[in-house]
Amino acid sequence: MKTILAVIFFFSWGLFASAQQKNFDDFSGQFVNGYKALKIPDLDLSYVDGFKHIGTLVQIKQQQHFFNTINHQLPNYNVAALNASQKIDYALIKYETSLNLQRLALEQQWLSGPSGKISENGIINMPNGKAWYAYLLKRWVNDNVTPNQIYKFGLGEVERVKGHIEAIRRQTGLSEDAFYRHLNDTEFFISDTLQVQHAFEQAKAIIYSNLPNLFSIMQIAPLKIARGANSALAQTPGYYDDSVFYYNLFDKPYNIRQVDWLFIHEGVPGHHYQASIIAHGKTSAVQQLFFYYGFAEGWAAYCEELGKQLGLYKTPYDELGKWQWDIVRSVRVPMDVGLNYYGWTDEQALTFWKKNIRGQDDIAMREIARLRRWPAQCITYKYGALQILHWKQTLQQREGEKFDIKAFHNCILNHGSLPLFLVKDNVFKSGESESPHKSESPKANS
Repeated sequence: MKTILAVIFFFSWGLFASAQQKNFDDFSGQFVNGYKALKIPDLDLSYVDGFKHIGTLVQIKQQQHFFNTINHQLPNYNVAALNASQKIDYALIKYETSLNLQRLALEQQWLSGPSGKISENGIINMPNGKAWYAYLLKRWVNDNVTPNQIYKFGLGEVERVKGHIEAIRRQTGLSEDAFYRHLNDTEFFISDTLQVQHAFEQAKAIIYSNLPNLFSIMQIAPLKIARGANSALAQTPGYYDDSVFYYNLFDKPYNIRQVDWLFIHEGVPGHHYQASIIAHGKTSAVQQLFFYYGFAEGWAAYCEELGKQLGLYKTPYDELGKWQWDIVRSVRVPMDVGLNYYGWTDEQALTFWKKNIRGQDDIAMREIARLRRWPAQCITYKYGALQILHWKQTLQQREGEKFDIKAFHNCILNHGSLPLFLVKDNVFKSGESESPHKSESPKANS
């Protein structure tokens, strides 16, 4: 009798789950069509541009009606009855609905306010500026973070990275002053394009030969290396765009300490590898609506930590290049909160910079100006990278020798661009084929 009841239960549950899944597919399809029809602007780097793209009060009310309707319909679906892909879609719809309603409330207050003038002196000087910054922090980074939490997180990262730099300084045997003088010696700089090109090609070859040690998917799109010609991006050492890694060699010699970490970040296994995996992944129509910078930049910054395992960072100075840029990223985190939430002046920010970074005063004001223009964006690198590092450390401690680094990386990348909380859910799933207990066999390199 018990067996018969069990069969009836599972048969009934199967019918219920099947109906739920079909109904949810209809619902998610309606969400995709409705969202597209609203023509919501993409997230702007510049808060000034973001304010310029705020719609009319009528458009805001249309969006509010759409997201409120979605919000009321979400409880109609039993998440347990959905399949794995639908569960991700459900979480994304719920997440995006919540954040969009927060945005719309702020936009409505802005349009209803006494002044429509946009201040270009920082978001802190805008009406309701602190609330706007708190929202942008959630939108760029993660929906459960606060300015105070991020500030403390940034201070911790500053000290951690300074510790790495000091350890390398001691490794060289040089005094602090002699060490920083030596970093400006001509041996670290090259001006010849062919030499710079060769340095990156060599880094690429080394990484590709070691990639199977850490990754199981080798079928990635071809990557070209070329000299950048866009002078508007000259302030960066390099960038990635459409299967091309560009290094910037303009009016200054190239610092060879930037070669290893930069190619890892922008090329492989950073942005290019990430883009290649996502392009071949099965992502839903819901997922294709959104892109998450905390995931994208966090992954690329995390990959820099793999330099030695990938065969790079052969000298202390090669590794130092990574930490020299990472201290900039780390210092920017508390500075971003300070400037855009606590109300720091440029002078206060510069003092903080000089207290924690030595030998890079020439870019300080440029970075401060960037933080004012693009509030919260710079935090994606550090926050995302540290989440991934912490997940890895947790699993390594939990699983010991059974920990599979290749499967761990698959769990992060194989589900496409997602908010960090969903990436974490995928990483810590147990008992499923994509969990960090089993990985695929390496495939031939393309």
